[in-house]
Amino acid sequence: MKAEEIIQAMAEQGMRITDQRRTLAELFAKSEGYVTPKAVYEIMGKTYGGLSFDTVYRNLRIMHDMGVLEQFVFEDGIKFRARCSEMDHHHHLICLQCEKTIPFVFCPMDEVKGLPDDFKAVKHKFEIYGYCKDCQK
Repeated sequence: MKAEEIIQAMAEQGMRITDQRRTLAELFAKSEGYVTPKAVYEIMGKTYGGLSFDTVYRNLRIMHDMGVLEQFVFEDGIKFRARCSEMDHHHHLICLQCEKTIPFVFCPMDEVKGLPDDFKAVKHKFEIYGYCKDCQK
């Protein structure tokens, strides 16, 4: 996603567009990979001296909840990246070594059997972690 798209999505959700949020949008728009909350805090702290880690993490969670950031759980912790803009509902293959991410459109929810009748699924995630062709060598 481009920074303008992230900012527009935040504004449409009623978020106040502060300089810090604009900087967050630009950071994720420029980043090609995943970014940890700690790295975001360290980058943002260079520009915004009084910024707290809690403020950074709260904004990452808000941006994730509104759909502009995707959150992934790696063995070394949670990481975020800008949402894939070219696709609607999709899932990911993620390389554990280089973190290369390959989106795919197959949805396993279509095949899930045995969910209780009184449960309505409204959201889900499906990632497959492994090693890409280059990292297998």
